[in-house]
Amino acid sequence: MSTLNKLILEKEETERLIFRPVTKSDFSIWLEFFKTPITSLYWEAESESPDIECTKWYEKQFYRYENNLGGMNALIEKSSGRLIGHCGLLIQNVDGIAETEIGYSLLPEFWHKGYATEAAKKCKDFAFKNNLTTSLISIISLTNKPSENVALKNGMHIDKTTVYNKNKVNIFRINRTEW
Repeated sequence: MSTLNKLILEKEETERLIFRPVTKSDFSIWLEFFKTPITSLYWEAESESPDIECTKWYEKQFYRYENNLGGMNALIEKSSGRLIGHCGLLIQNVDGIAETEIGYSLLPEFWHKGYATEAAKKCKDFAFKNNLTTSLISIISLTNKPSENVALKNGMHIDKTTVYNKNKVNIFRINRTEW
């Protein structure tokens, strides 16, 4: 990973989580995410086998790391040492504008436990404390109420509705001045 990628929260922690870069050795654990149908409930996409989808996901993360486009961090639960999901700061193109997004995905067994909110808040604080951006977004499907709740708890508000990767989404936003 390039040391220029300032959007990675390497060695950062919260009360219950450790952030670290994604590694190839995480693949078999994260593969379960793609094997579980409920994880794609809110996002319409052409889907291939779980192995192919997971491989594409990892290739995209490493591409982001190498090209200073941010990327997901592996979220490690402190109490168990287990990989429970990912959260990170990602450079995204929304309606022709480069935006910094807080993205998050957790393995279903860790949903509804506050981990996504805890990780998303850490990403927001990291970005604003380090003056990495003046504004952060989260791209959330119109039907994904759990992720919408995470964005709201992170101080975000709906900025606009648009289409992103063939999905109708709300763009939630928080400006540094609101932080």
